Amino acid sequence: MGRTGSVIGLLGGSFNPAHGGHRRISLEAMRALGLDEVWWLVSPGNPLKPAAGMAPLAVRVASARATARRAPIRVSAIEHELGTRFTIDTLRALTRRWPKLRFVWLMGADNLAQFSQWHDWRGVARTMPIAVIARPGYDAAAIASPAMAWLARFRMSRAGFRNIVQGRQKWSAPALVILRFDPDPRSASAIRQADPHWAEAFSGRSLRDGVTHRSIPSSPPSPGAA
Repeated sequence: MGRTGSVIGLLGGSFNPAHGGHRRISLEAMRALGLDEVWWLVSPGNPLKPAAGMAPLAVRVASARATARRAPIRVSAIEHELGTRFTIDTLRALTRRWPKLRFVWLMGADNLAQFSQWHDWRGVARTMPIAVIARPGYDAAAIASPAMAWLARFRMSRAGFRNIVQGRQKWSAPALVILRFDPDPRSASAIRQADPHWAEAFSGRSLRDGVTHRSIPSSPPSPGAA
């Protein structure tokens, strides 16, 4: 686990499947903000996404583990262990469990566009700083979103946000930064469309959680769940 005072980026999502775009934005965010590592929080089920077409949790974790290999990225299904359904509950549980770590919430512009639909989204913003990664096709909706209208007063430059992360300024939230990297066209939906049976390659594996080190039950192949 990270040492006392380490700064951890948290990237939540379905990872259905994980792909190089997830890895790239995680590493770019690490470099831009001076993060020590990134945790991928593989969701048991996103309330804003349909269950149809969702591969089993263990399959998605295995996909994420393969994608994150040899990078300072931990893959976790801790939400399944905690029994949390909403992001706010997960983040509060993490800050209670690891009070000596500092967390930054990472999310794409597509999530910012619908952030106001999240349960207690203002609570999320007040729990830890947020770094939004620009995503082609979603930036206009994100900037015009109800959440951005509220968050705009807390928006900072990359240098100012990094000062908070590095401890040169007082740690505080809400705090928001928008990061722009070279566009990455990869998407999970495109991967599923190109290979409807992608999940079969990751089924039946024995896994341990990258954060809690607890065993994650393996899942049998799930035809049609891709």
